[in-house]
Amino acid sequence: MSAMQRLELRQGQSLTMTPQLVQSIKLLQLSHAELAAYVAAELERNPLLQEGEIRADTPSLSLADFLRARQKAQAAGARIVPGPPPLRGQPASGTPGPAHGEIRPELEETLARTASLTEHLQAQLDLATFDSHLRAIGEHLIHSLDEAGYLREDPDEIAAHLGVAAAEVEAALRLIQTFEPSGVGARDLAECLKIQLKERGRLDPAMQALLQHLHLVARQDFPALRRVCGVDGQDLADMLAEIRRLEPKPGLAFTPARIDVLVPDVLVRPAPDGSLRVELNPDTLPRILFDRAYYTEVAKVLRKDEDKSFLSECVQTGSWLTRSLEQRARTILKVATEIARQQEDFFREGIAGLRPMTLKSVADAIDMHESTVSRVAANKAIGSERGTYPMKFFFGAATGEGEHAAKAVRHRIAQLIGAETPEDVLSDEAIAQRLKREGIHVARRTVAKYREALRIPSSAVRRRRHSREA
Repeated sequence: MSAMQRLELRQGQSLTMTPQLVQSIKLLQLSHAELAAYVAAELERNPLLQEGEIRADTPSLSLADFLRARQKAQAAGARIVPGPPPLRGQPASGTPGPAHGEIRPELEETLARTASLTEHLQAQLDLATFDSHLRAIGEHLIHSLDEAGYLREDPDEIAAHLGVAAAEVEAALRLIQTFEPSGVGARDLAECLKIQLKERGRLDPAMQALLQHLHLVARQDFPALRRVCGVDGQDLADMLAEIRRLEPKPGLAFTPARIDVLVPDVLVRPAPDGSLRVELNPDTLPRILFDRAYYTEVAKVLRKDEDKSFLSECVQTGSWLTRSLEQRARTILKVATEIARQQEDFFREGIAGLRPMTLKSVADAIDMHESTVSRVAANKAIGSERGTYPMKFFFGAATGEGEHAAKAVRHRIAQLIGAETPEDVLSDEAIAQRLKREGIHVARRTVAKYREALRIPSSAVRRRRHSREA
């Protein structure tokens, strides 16, 4: 049997993700702050785009302005190729520097950098010892600390990994525990507090006994604490007050705090007819327009091929961006409208009216893919008379046998416990029975899980607390 070669022509269909479609998807999941930064970069790069409304009295750019924009784009490493500009995390291939259109950090952000916990401890280690062997072990320990400053790995396992004696690891750890911030390098909370108290000269036998019985502190079993510490009630109160002034997570002081202001992308308001009106927040919508008059004026006088190529790129990227922003706004509004429809009781009654809702239920209702709804919900918020909530807040499966959202059940549990009296402290089983009478069928273990998630102590601890307050 001989092998034969032949050519065949077949027709078929396949789904291809074009670069424009990929970048439109990325644009959809940006927050309004990231979108504003991206649009600002495009406005600076593309002279055919104008912010706001183009009026007859708006002064037009000159040809010289257009040529300066092209030179600036080339100096920034921009390639003159048709197509949409790359978004963050998608550098242009073959571009030596940062891709044009990329969202870069502001100058203030690069100057305001503070030393990390690792760098802070490393600088102290360099000054604390000249022993290269001890420093090598210390560097490994420093890099093993979590962001709170704790050593979660077993020192014996670290010693085996490094091939050194366990005593050497302990010596390096004791050295690190003398560094600032006080309490860093501890293996647990008790050791962290012990280090800080020792530096203050307050680690007496009574305080050591208190640190060995922190579980009694968590249970607020003060009679047992007085017995194990051998102190009276006033001394115990002073010791507990001193413990509270210590820092349980010293490493967090070197974690830069982010201030996230939740600005709504969508507003839900009651309409005069009693329905809900859903509209986009105009303060978070970028306003850009394609200046066709300026394009016509510049296109008449350009002679060089590179200038014409740059103009063609500006036309395509500008048209793509304006269309993508319009599509993004329509998609967000469509998803938010369906969320408001399914969660209408929440906007009228509060969290008690929250209903189970999944990405699939929203996607099926508006004939979209779940991934599209997920991208819309990411980094977006809905504002209403009830407050401003992340869009993901409204998604959640049902709990128990009824059609009740888990967040609403947790809220009801907190209400029941908040309304209890010293004479009637509710157990988890009693809470489950009350919820059942209200039509919320959940098991006792589910009540316990939600109560612990709310950081509410058990009924026994609450009962002791009420008796002491009485």
